[in-house]
Amino acid sequence: MPPFAPPRFELPSGTRADAALALGTFALVAVAEAQLLRGAEGSTPSLVVSWLLIAAVCAALLFRRRYPVGVGWFTALATGGYHLLSETDGPLVVVPIVALYAIAAQGRLQAAVAITAAMVIGMAAGTFAGNSDINGTAVFMLAGWLVAVVALGTVRHGRAAYAEEEARLRATEERLRIARELHDVIGHNVSMINVQASAALHRLKKDPVQAEEALGAIKAGSRQALRELRATLGVLRQVDEEAPTAPAPGLALLDELAASAKPAGLTVRIERTGGERPLPAPVDLAAYRIVQESLTNAAKHSGAERVCIRLHYADEELALTVEDDGRGATAGPGAGDGSGIAGMTERARTLGGELAAGSRPEGGFAVRARLPYGSTGQPMEESDR
Repeated sequence: MPPFAPPRFELPSGTRADAALALGTFALVAVAEAQLLRGAEGSTPSLVVSWLLIAAVCAALLFRRRYPVGVGWFTALATGGYHLLSETDGPLVVVPIVALYAIAAQGRLQAAVAITAAMVIGMAAGTFAGNSDINGTAVFMLAGWLVAVVALGTVRHGRAAYAEEEARLRATEERLRIARELHDVIGHNVSMINVQASAALHRLKKDPVQAEEALGAIKAGSRQALRELRATLGVLRQVDEEAPTAPAPGLALLDELAASAKPAGLTVRIERTGGERPLPAPVDLAAYRIVQESLTNAAKHSGAERVCIRLHYADEELALTVEDDGRGATAGPGAGDGSGIAGMTERARTLGGELAAGSRPEGGFAVRARLPYGSTGQPMEESDR
């Protein structure tokens, strides 16, 4: 037997809420006006006009979302006319207050202040005209209510604007993250494929065996590029599509990354020191991408033959160094368009770390990064490397 699910009661929203409020206000005011009819108080023309004003003010509430300022002015003036004709101090004033809140919540502060001033001035004019039903206390209370309503509407508008800005910033950051991932994935793999294809063409006639090895490396590199590209583009999938199952790359794939650079003419050595530990996913991915970008630029720009990758696992951060024996800053990382170092630096700063890149005194180019663990990196009991 399925478990009993209690019925859920949901309050109306949107136009249904406006319709419910309009009908409820009309019913309350109608009850008050019915007392006048029962006591035979008031003239027939004034009663007819009062009923028409009640119906018009309540009906106008249905259009407050489409024409907020127009509805605000109409309900304020019509409610004032109703109170001049009718001897009933009914709840019709709720309608212009609701309209006033809607105007302020949409950020139209000048219109809200103007309507508020008109309502207070109109009520104060009734006091000076000798209306015994209106006194200074009533004017003061009405002014306080209206100011509070405008303030609440303004706060609502500010919170909505802040939430919208936050959503826009998150979308921008996500686009930048995706662009950075695509740059790293495509830039590294395509650069390696380009270098290996050039080597294969050069060796095709002289040394077919080495040319075949280069073509095999091209095939493996293109397959890796497609796999990483699918994983990166997975964040753009729709909700109803199958989510990607490939894990994000990290330092566990560092040996494979170093091996992929060998056909491009790079001899890569990896040194690990300190207490090796599983890294937080953002740190792991950032370290992998920094090494990947450094190898790409070493093969593409510096003309290096040897690269040394050093990983030092400290207590609170990972110290990463990539050094090559190339031509230094004249053709170092990012020499093509300057985006290599900028992208790596942005990754490090996003994690609260830092990155420096430049020529070494003894020759070559070096990239040094410091990536804090945060609170999730825990040392392994024993390293297997």
